Amino acid sequence: MTPMTSVAIFDRDGTIIDVVRDEETGFVGVAFHPRQLRLLKDAVAGMRRFQEAGFKIAMATNQPAPAKGQFSRAAVEATNRALVELLAEQGVRVEHVAVCMHHPDGGEGGDPSLVGPCACRKPKPGLVTDTLAALGADAAASWMIGDSPGDVTAGRAAGVKAALVFDTKRCELCPLRGGAPGTPDASGPTLLAIANAVLGPSQP
Repeated sequence: MTPMTSVAIFDRDGTIIDVVRDEETGFVGVAFHPRQLRLLKDAVAGMRRFQEAGFKIAMATNQPAPAKGQFSRAAVEATNRALVELLAEQGVRVEHVAVCMHHPDGGEGGDPSLVGPCACRKPKPGLVTDTLAALGADAAASWMIGDSPGDVTAGRAAGVKAALVFDTKRCELCPLRGGAPGTPDASGPTLLAIANAVLGPSQP
């Protein structure tokens, strides 16, 4: 019997990397340049655990800035490439990157071809289903892991299990209070905690 292919699909911002905070300008948002990449605590360790357990590693991320006129498609692509390279240096092989640059409303100066409804923007399942197809993965053996209820909803709609990264010290924002479909199959404050919850504690 051919073994099932499992994939762990990770959201990008707030899951693998931190948001950008510029004290001089007051900007708080997602990374749009390789120099802005900051890996979150235990992100690499958690991704490595999934990889060592036999999961293929993928990333699925909403990046609507080109549709909203905030920065370019090229900036998104360059930042994603740099993140894949950074993770590779840390021993994590990202085998597929799925990106949605659409936005339903767009913004001034945005790319009009990216404005309007789509099937890929999370919480829709398109990014997840496309990743499963690209890697030949079995949905029932795979996970979507992110930091928002939308990641959970997208995963559930695609037929995979879903895990949620969130800070348990900020319970006023706790997505677990919302119930289905936002209630995840596993949760924890870091990707390593998620990996331990899904795979069991690592052996010394």
